[in-house]
Amino acid sequence: MSVGIHITHAVKKYQDNTVIPDLSVDIRNGELFTLLGPSGCGKTTLLRMIAGFNSIEGGDFYFDDKRINDIDPGKRNIGMVFQNYAIFPHLSVRKNVEFGLKNRPFPKEKIKEQTDKFLKLTKIDEYADRMPDRLSGGQQQRVALARALVISPDVLLMDEPLSNLDAKLRVEMRTVIKGIQRDVGITTVYVTHDQEEAMAISDRIAVMNAGVIQHIGQPKDIYQRPANLFVATFIGKSNVLSGKLEKREDEWAVIFGNGYEVIMGTVDPAKAKESEVCISARPEELHIHKLEEGVKGISAKIDDSVFLGLNTHYFVTLETGEQAEVIQESQIDSILDPGTDIVLTVNTDKFNIFSKEDSKSLMTGIRNQLEDVQG
Repeated sequence: MSVGIHITHAVKKYQDNTVIPDLSVDIRNGELFTLLGPSGCGKTTLLRMIAGFNSIEGGDFYFDDKRINDIDPGKRNIGMVFQNYAIFPHLSVRKNVEFGLKNRPFPKEKIKEQTDKFLKLTKIDEYADRMPDRLSGGQQQRVALARALVISPDVLLMDEPLSNLDAKLRVEMRTVIKGIQRDVGITTVYVTHDQEEAMAISDRIAVMNAGVIQHIGQPKDIYQRPANLFVATFIGKSNVLSGKLEKREDEWAVIFGNGYEVIMGTVDPAKAKESEVCISARPEELHIHKLEEGVKGISAKIDDSVFLGLNTHYFVTLETGEQAEVIQESQIDSILDPGTDIVLTVNTDKFNIFSKEDSKSLMTGIRNQLEDVQG
């Protein structure tokens, strides 16, 4: 049976070093919830606190209404998938998957039936009698996943499970994990530092930095309207430019460094004030125009380009000296040469602006469920 996870005011310390100062989060029953952040941000530490592998210096952890702080890890009914698979090299695939059942009060006559069910679900039933050293990395990861699920845990915890796989296999396995998680309907907490991986598999994401959750939301909400500048620059690529926010009668205008001005209908009037701001524009939100088109915008020069088939990535220097990356659909006839003078315009519906004082977003439409947890 799956459960919801409720964490309030969690604290983790290693002697005088506080890794997680005060963290609260609600993870819904049956969802795939990802902890995303740079190395050392505390995401694996939090996962291990849920598992019972790390001590808890403050706060409360619940599975539904059951407080688990003092419950032994072996009695929390969790399934765990590690970065290094942790499957037994001396046991066949079947015996690896059976292992957890044989160490539980599970009816012996039903062990084969339960094992077969999850061998088929993870599509490794044809390898049931093979030894682990005869399996590919992806197949070994499926064994680890089947072994974690076969015991019918309340919660599935996954710590960087795909980081040891090559790029193509990672893409394949994240699809497998997402599909199996939905089929089983188990509450899953997934740790990764890979933004694309998190975006691809998650129902919701919590972006962490220095032990603090910065933004909780669906992938599209975090990508399109990040709560602060850290989230904007960590999730995907983003060009950060300097500018000013100024009032124009009943509207707000953003002025780029060269004086190019755009009216913003998406600025939150409750947060806005005339001030210096940081402008976050993703590479696909900048548009290149040749000088002969006569378009007003930000003057820039092409430094270099990379052709990647469908898209071409341009690296440019603005007349302010700032540098940016622009992604646009590849043209069939030509690629702009280094040294070409261009004009850039921006997609005013999609780019974001942040206060230079506290790096918080000044936009409307931010959906940050962290605020719901914090009250």
